[in-house]
Amino acid sequence: MEFVRNKTLEKLKYDLVRDNIIKYEDLETAEQVASAQNVNIGQVLISSGIITEENLLKFLESKLHIPYVNLDDYSLDKRCLSYINFNNAQKYKVIPLFEIEGILTVAMSDPLDLFAIDKIVEDAKCEIEPVISSESAVLKKIEEYYTSNSSVGQIFIDEDKPQYDWREVLNNEDLSSSLSDEHIQKLIRAILKQAISLNVHELFFEHVPNGLSVTFKKDSQNISTGEIPAILVSSFIAKLKTLSNLDPTVSELPQLGKLSFKVDDISLIASISAFPTILGERISIKIYKPPRTLEDNGFDVKRINTIRTAVDTPGIILVCGSALSGKTHIIYSILSDIASENRNVMTIESITKYNLENVNQCELNEHIGFNLDKAMRFIEFQSPDILYFEGLTTKEGLDYFTSLVFKNKTLITEFLAENIADLMKKLSLNEFSMFKSMLTCLIFIHNKDSIEVFDKQALEKYFG
Repeated sequence: MEFVRNKTLEKLKYDLVRDNIIKYEDLETAEQVASAQNVNIGQVLISSGIITEENLLKFLESKLHIPYVNLDDYSLDKRCLSYINFNNAQKYKVIPLFEIEGILTVAMSDPLDLFAIDKIVEDAKCEIEPVISSESAVLKKIEEYYTSNSSVGQIFIDEDKPQYDWREVLNNEDLSSSLSDEHIQKLIRAILKQAISLNVHELFFEHVPNGLSVTFKKDSQNISTGEIPAILVSSFIAKLKTLSNLDPTVSELPQLGKLSFKVDDISLIASISAFPTILGERISIKIYKPPRTLEDNGFDVKRINTIRTAVDTPGIILVCGSALSGKTHIIYSILSDIASENRNVMTIESITKYNLENVNQCELNEHIGFNLDKAMRFIEFQSPDILYFEGLTTKEGLDYFTSLVFKNKTLITEFLAENIADLMKKLSLNEFSMFKSMLTCLIFIHNKDSIEVFDKQALEKYFG
């Protein structure tokens, strides 16, 4: 995640060395990684642990003599949102804080971006006074205070129209009605609807003294949204399990299921994981978006051609990114793009997220003994041309997967990595040497607006 942009750090990066905050060798390495990733050097310095976000921001504050503002608990003057439209707020990563006597104070992660300041002055038609804040905090506030409306452009949230809250459904029934099957289903739908409305794709339920906590996970942060009262917990969990084709009478063993539901006429799929703890079952839900075309995901012709060339070449296509970055979503888009009646495209997954035309999708099922080991022993009898393995967690699985390349197979899989530097470190391990040599394409998801595609030649340059 970025915190400061290049224009500020390019001017001050050597001061970090002069002030003995970082070593020159670390700066050189960070510049190389930033160049390879096409991201800013601040992101690399922080994500690699060379410097903390707090120390970097304090350094900028002292050098620029511009105050630093922590936005985490800061309440903005919403009347000032009209000075900067949503598009420019996101583009320049800036948000207005307050206006006094014709001077608008704005929080920025890059206060030396003069082009951005000029554009803001032009739009706001007033004098601008910047303060420094982390980019993640600025983007979080932008998301919190602005909302989009395609017919009139971008507007800020009306205080008279609060966000959808699942607790309204909880509180709209008396005690006798709240235990009904209908109300429990309404409660489940309300929680899922709020998650989608907030662009949350992972949520979980945990036992607490007064009931069951409902927590949304977004941008690697857990956000508590309330609690389901203890009197409803058993009914809630049983209904959620039943809807997900899980056994509601079993609580001592892990279970994995799939839930299909609709939000505003959009059909969605979620995986449901129930795991026993000493306090009771912890329920985790991951919501998957319907697959889109590669073009709709923002891929240009050059990147699409790189992927299609790799598909037609025996080797491994690796999709990487952080948790919840959208790896599975991109893989489903690739599978949809390459599926045809002329070749056998197969998958082996814990949960199939969406039915794909002309793709033979297989779900593992531990309850009947259809596990990854058995899938690996029998999949070759199906003569797949292209095979997607959801994820490899064992050395044996990795070795088997890699060996299929020698049999002229194209393999697709995914890998968890926070950034390119993290990926390079992991792939440098000996057990990945053969796997790495078989890579024909790497797709790295930095965020939804930044996805890199490396072909075989680029991989040899960056990864050796």
